[in-house]
Parts: sequence; C-alpha cells; structure tokens
Amino acid sequence: MLQTISITAINSISALGTEPIKIWENYLREQHFFTAQNLDHKKTVVAGLDIDSNLLIDSLRQSDNKYKSLDKSVLYAMLVSRKAMATAGWTQEDTFGINIGSSRGATDLFEKHYREYVATGKAQTLASPTTTLGNISSWVAHDLQSAGPEISHSITCSTALHSVLNGVAWLRAGMADKFMVGGSEAPLTDFTIAQMRALKIYSNHENAANETIQWPNRALDLEKKQSTMILGEGAGVCCMEVGKKENALAYIEGIGYATEILEHNISISAEATCFQKSMKMALQNTSLSDVDVIVMHAPGTVKGDLTEYRAIEIVFGDQLPLLTSNKWKIGHTFGASGILSMELAIMMMQKDIFIGIPFLSEQIKTKPIKKVLINAVGFGGNAVSILLSL
Repeated sequence: MLQTISITAINSISALGTEPIKIWENYLREQHFFTAQNLDHKKTVVAGLDIDSNLLIDSLRQSDNKYKSLDKSVLYAMLVSRKAMATAGWTQEDTFGINIGSSRGATDLFEKHYREYVATGKAQTLASPTTTLGNISSWVAHDLQSAGPEISHSITCSTALHSVLNGVAWLRAGMADKFMVGGSEAPLTDFTIAQMRALKIYSNHENAANETIQWPNRALDLEKKQSTMILGEGAGVCCMEVGKKENALAYIEGIGYATEILEHNISISAEATCFQKSMKMALQNTSLSDVDVIVMHAPGTVKGDLTEYRAIEIVFGDQLPLLTSNKWKIGHTFGASGILSMELAIMMMQKDIFIGIPFLSEQIKTKPIKKVLINAVGFGGNAVSILLSL
C-alpha cells in the first residue's frame, strides 16, 4: 500500500491575484483576464499580473539589496513560497525539500543582459548567476532558510507537475517528510512572444483587450480553425507531507507520466498516446466512474486541444467526466500551468462547484466533486497526470 501524500498548502500568483479568496471569486466570474501590452513590436494580448500583485513583487524586490538583481520568475516563486510555508504551518525548524521548476527560466533578465552585451560587447558580472535555472529553488531556499534538498528543472509545460512527481518520489522513498513543489514563469517578453508567433500558435487577436473579441483564447473549442494560445505569467507551489494530515486540502491519489516518440520538435500524436498512458497510470487503482472532473492542459491550440480530448475519449469511453481548463481565462503559464490547474482542482473540490468554460456547451454536475484529474504536457510529448481526492 502506497503512503498517503497530503497537500497541506497551495498558493499562487497570476492574473487572478494572490489571495485564495480573490482567486476563487475571479474563477466564478465569466470573464477572461487578458490585457494588451506592446511586445514583439506590436500590440499583444497577454495575461499579466494585476496592480496589487505587481506591488507585492516590487516590495519584495526592494526588501533586500540582493533581491534587486533577480528575475521576476524568481521573485514570483519566492512570494508564493512564503505564503505556502505559512499556510502549511511550516517553520524554519522544519526540514523540507524544494523543487520549483520553470520552462523558460529568467527570460526577461537574460534578454536584457544579452541586449546589453550586443550593444557594449561586455557582460555584466551577475549575468550568469542570475539567469541560471537553479536560481529559482536556490533563492527560495535562501529566503525560507530551509535545510533540505533544493532542485530546479525544466520539462517545458509539464514542469510543475513533474515537480509534484519528484516530490512524491522523495516522500514515498522516505528521503524526506515534507516537500515544497511547483513552477514559476515570467514569459511576457519580446523574444518569448516572437518564438510563439514563429510557431504559428499564438492568438492573433491584438484587439481582444478592447473587447472587440469576447473570447480571444478558445481553449477546448474543438471547432476553432486557428490556434489561439495566449501567454500568461505566474507561479504556484504546494506543500506536500507524508501521511493523512488534519490540515490537508487534498490528497494525491494517483500519478502518471509518459513520453511520446517524436516526429518533430513539438509533435504530439493524433490521439495523444502520451496522455492515454499517463492517465491510465494515474487511474490504475481508481474506477473511471469515480473521476468527477478533468482539468485539461488544453492551451487553446488546434491540435493540442483536439488530441488531448481524443485521448480522454479513448480512456473514458462515452462516460466522460466534466472537462475544463483555465487557459481561456489566464492564458498558458508554461512551466507554472500545471500547479495553477491543481489549485483550480482543489478549489472546485472544496467548494463543490464546477468551473466550466462559458463559450462551450454547459456541462451539468450530477454529483459532488470528490476526485479531479489534472493533465499537463509539454514540447516533446512529456505528459503528466495527477489524480487528487478529498
């Protein structure tokens, strides 16, 4: 019998805010949180942090002279980690591991340092240490004064859920009793947007912020003719502990993972074989009828949405759970997206309210939400599925 893993805290920062009450209120509102910024030499729809969240990040940056040179992806992770540690009731006397990853890492800072190098022919002293991927977990560990292992990694858009897998492995192996896991992403930069446009998957609805288009990201709309992915920024972490804890928000009931054989750099098969395998693995000890909701990866791309849906159809047959995604509302936050999906899943279970997608046919909830499956996949077909339960 595998050990029970409790989630004793989950905290985030995104376009929805930083406080759980506000985040839930924003999930209940049938509106997206996209605005327009000038990126990649044109007006671009993105999901950036709100004013209050940016003020918190600015305050954190100014709180310590060493923090002034850090990338936003590091600061986002530090802020939510502080909140999660407090929520879980952990102190500096506790020994806990940290595994916080990112798809892109210190993108904004790297681009600034590179522009300066091209202009002057010289690199700044802190260019290298402040742009390494290990920055995120190491600075969080410093800020929290933790004594456990610290790990950073990048597995594209499934990064945060791979952090969960890694934390589960450490806990079940008896190598730690507590682990903080998650992902952080600050991808709203010129070059990152340009890369997504080069792949022809970014939404071209530049006027969406002016409400000329009601739903600029059509996540899970299987009839759309063009990809509508929009980038968002944010971070999230959860605190995990061995055993069934009284303060648990939810329990990790199943984990699954799989990787596809690639045809090209960003390929995924027509029926998302990787998702079929990861979901079946996560559900191997659970009846399919017990799964109440799936929070899909569904980034708003034509192929990505459709192939994941087909994989779900193959696994679940004609008895599909309720299906949703949060990317129509807050965009795709790359390496942080999986943990933000987990947060939505936990909130839906706690409130027993299904958060659907307003431009799709209504799905009727017929029973309490007790078990939710979360999916994530990244370039390279690295799929992860996590089953949570109350």
